[in-house]
Amino acid sequence: MTNSHVDVQAVKNFLLQLQKTICSELEAADGQEKFIIDDWKREQGGGGGRTRVLSNGAVFEQAGVNFSHVIGEQMPASATASRPELAGCSFEAMGVSLVIHPHNPYVPTSHANVRFFIAQKEGQAPIWWFGGGFDLTPYYGFKEDAVQWHQTAKDACDPFGEQVYPHYKKWCDDYFYLKHRDETRGVGGLFFDDLNEGGFAHCFALMRNIGEHYTKAYIPIVQRRKDTAFGEHERDFQLYRRGRYVEFNLVYDRGTLFGLQTGGRTESILMSLPPLVKWRYNWTPEAGSPEAELYAVFLKPQDWLQNAAT
Repeated sequence: MTNSHVDVQAVKNFLLQLQKTICSELEAADGQEKFIIDDWKREQGGGGGRTRVLSNGAVFEQAGVNFSHVIGEQMPASATASRPELAGCSFEAMGVSLVIHPHNPYVPTSHANVRFFIAQKEGQAPIWWFGGGFDLTPYYGFKEDAVQWHQTAKDACDPFGEQVYPHYKKWCDDYFYLKHRDETRGVGGLFFDDLNEGGFAHCFALMRNIGEHYTKAYIPIVQRRKDTAFGEHERDFQLYRRGRYVEFNLVYDRGTLFGLQTGGRTESILMSLPPLVKWRYNWTPEAGSPEAELYAVFLKPQDWLQNAAT
């Protein structure tokens, strides 16, 4: 499944180290709990993974950081829907995926993922690509946080060309969109897939840089908001908005669908779901409230960096 230009082992080594580094930095930010480590093997086909979960911390209600490495003989429907030429290919897929659900409603939920696929038909050269990104889902919006998040995202992309950030930023806005709600999941960030232009070394470096910028983007926001006082009203709104996260992950998310369709480990796939959540019938926020501002301002795709400069 490899050729002289594609170093699958180097990608795996990076992903395992990235998982370890992110967990260490999140533990330091939490200051109380540690990640448990759960190594697992895939029952169907080959591969396995390492799931790390932190629960009931001082800052994080639940934080899951998952590494998976899946080997299979048939690409699943979720992976071939837009690339029918991959049907019937054997494949390897590996990645780090994480979701952080904080206690404090003023600290946003965040998600990041970096991944690598390589697929091959017998007698043909392998086809490989990278994907990933990170996005931010606030419950109470702060322009300062959105600007810093996007500036760090831009910093991750800029060494690879000035068009990378705006392209991946728009891709994120389009991808993390709940069609049935007609709203974005949050303030966006970066999303990319099918990256193989420019050669393996170039694409691997871009994926690495995005993965390594996630905590640079998120932890300063956590530190800024984690001690903000809140009451039952804010907590109730947070639990209501978490419902949108569940809806997206179960209806649209490619990673969730891929994991389930390849016989992945359900506990690890669904660790992204929040431990507590609420739904209400036909609820709308009170006009002029901070909750209404989230919908009116922060769930509208926009150029946060341009707006910050004006």
